[in-house]
Amino acid sequence: MKRLSLATATSLLFLVFIYVHLSLTAITNLTIFQELNRFRVVFSQSQLEQAGQITCNRSHAYYDLCSIDGPTLLEPITSTLYALDPINSTQQPISIWLKTRPYPRKWDKGATSIVKQLTLTSAPHSTQCEVTHNSPALVFSAGGYTGNLLHDFSDGFVPLFITINSLFYNQDVILVISDCNDLWWPQKYAEILAQFSHDPIIDIKKERVTHCFPSAIIGPIKHGPMIVDPTLLPHHPKSLNDFRIFLEKSYKKKCGDDVLITSNNRPQLVFVIRKLDVGRAILNKKEVIKAIEEVGFDVNVLDPTTTHTLARAFRLVHSSHAMLGVHGAGLTHMLFQRPKAVLVQVVPIGVDLPSNISFKGPAKNLGLEYMDYKVKNKRKQLS
Repeated sequence: MKRLSLATATSLLFLVFIYVHLSLTAITNLTIFQELNRFRVVFSQSQLEQAGQITCNRSHAYYDLCSIDGPTLLEPITSTLYALDPINSTQQPISIWLKTRPYPRKWDKGATSIVKQLTLTSAPHSTQCEVTHNSPALVFSAGGYTGNLLHDFSDGFVPLFITINSLFYNQDVILVISDCNDLWWPQKYAEILAQFSHDPIIDIKKERVTHCFPSAIIGPIKHGPMIVDPTLLPHHPKSLNDFRIFLEKSYKKKCGDDVLITSNNRPQLVFVIRKLDVGRAILNKKEVIKAIEEVGFDVNVLDPTTTHTLARAFRLVHSSHAMLGVHGAGLTHMLFQRPKAVLVQVVPIGVDLPSNISFKGPAKNLGLEYMDYKVKNKRKQLS
């Protein structure tokens, strides 16, 4: 039997979603619509708080960007960053106290309500430096919607990538993290964190000693939902595809150039599944897998809710020719796909806009071939 080309197989795959019976659970999570609310917030042209070495720029829709331009002391027990007195000060410094939540969803009260507020101050103190670092600090939160893979990247690692390439290009930086769930977060993302910084992360919640830095940036920069805008990085332009390359380097250090070993040369497809209790789940998975195999693919199932390392997920997705799934956080694995691979998104009723924002637009920026099947029938069962 003559083997199907990848393009032909992919086209047939798309037909599967027209002729194969699919059952979808109801939509239960539309929090991504909050992304759109950012446009309803009106900011004044000048929302800059500045006193001495401490500056907080609050003019951005997504984030507040604060900095301490000079020696900085972190007192972790009270989550306070002190601007140390300038050496050449000739006047009695005025004490200021600024508050910030270093998480780039400032308009989203649900997310920021579970992000710890940090204090920046120039107030006198008697605390001594117990650990001194030669590199500046980049302080950010792993709170908010952390734990949802889409938000882990869109509100976490993509903004970190932007901030480091904006403000710390070719510099070492110390990652200082608040709201860190140390039971899983550092282990799950160990390869990415190590690619950002060679130094151990500082978990504010776990620390009991003070740390001093030559300076500090508090809060990551965000360009938009899963967006890296090269025009906003004029000195060292980067794109979302550069972030993909960054991830590839992170995981190839551990995985090498391994590819999945298969018994034939059939194209490989990753089928991302969702559990029933999270909504938008395909109920007749066996039928769908059979139909996909009949058009020429080998199918590898990826369940993001089960215990698996991201290194394993990278190896699986990066070795495949296509990935398919219902709109949801699991499709964030598209960041592991190779350019010109295929992403197929099943779009249930009512999520056209968030599906475009979260996956369609980013997929094209990643150089992927994007396809979608939009559910038209208002019934849950489709044929």
